Amino acid sequence: MEYNIQQDGKFKFIEEGEGEPLVLLHGLFGALSNFEHLIEYFRKTNKVIVPMLPLFELDLLHTTVGGLQKFVYKFIETRDYNKIHLLGNSLGGHVALVYILKHPERIKSLILTGSSGLFENGMGDSYPKRGDKEYIRKKTQLTFYDPAMATEELVNECFEITNNRIKVIKIISLAKSAIRNNLGEEISQIKQPTCLIWGNNDTITPPFVAKEFHKLIPNSELHFIDKCGHAPMMEVPDEFNKILSGFISKLKVPAATVH
Repeated sequence: MEYNIQQDGKFKFIEEGEGEPLVLLHGLFGALSNFEHLIEYFRKTNKVIVPMLPLFELDLLHTTVGGLQKFVYKFIETRDYNKIHLLGNSLGGHVALVYILKHPERIKSLILTGSSGLFENGMGDSYPKRGDKEYIRKKTQLTFYDPAMATEELVNECFEITNNRIKVIKIISLAKSAIRNNLGEEISQIKQPTCLIWGNNDTITPPFVAKEFHKLIPNSELHFIDKCGHAPMMEVPDEFNKILSGFISKLKVPAATVH
């Protein structure tokens, strides 16, 4: 599906549909393809917004979770979105967490899927040797329960990123920033209703991470999906969309009046 990429000043983004804003934040190797099913499903009920995160455009000093959070804050202020359902996958979830802790006022709900912020198995100590495509293929396959999800197109996207020395330095900078920026002490302050949607077979942010988020975030609900890895919205889109749709629908219903 081709989407019209809009520009507002320095911000590039997709905006589809009408209704309460659903803002999607992608992860470290994220691309629009990650959210295609989600955009198609929710554009019927919501204004679906995907800002292009400047993973490789910020200077090295600001290539951090905090730097990305500032970018998202400026984007949301510029566009003046309100009553936002903020969804983040992987590193995008981490950025969403830092955002909501600093600027909760425009956020109606938080949705995390395979989010970092507490724990993750990143690239680990075996960062790719440049030009090693098979290594990248194996790493990409580990993102999913079904290795076939790591299509040639996806492997090529990741390979292209890791073959660029500057991009590799920035990925390492972001990954290290994510590990340093552990939010365990703070996330109990989140007041908004939070939906955690996790793959039961996620090896990057394993199920115990989801349980810990659930324990720490007061107003949260947790959904596990079987036979699913680190990117449920890609691997099992129908089930993911059903859970998310149910969560957002509940927030539209006024609380029952007590007689």
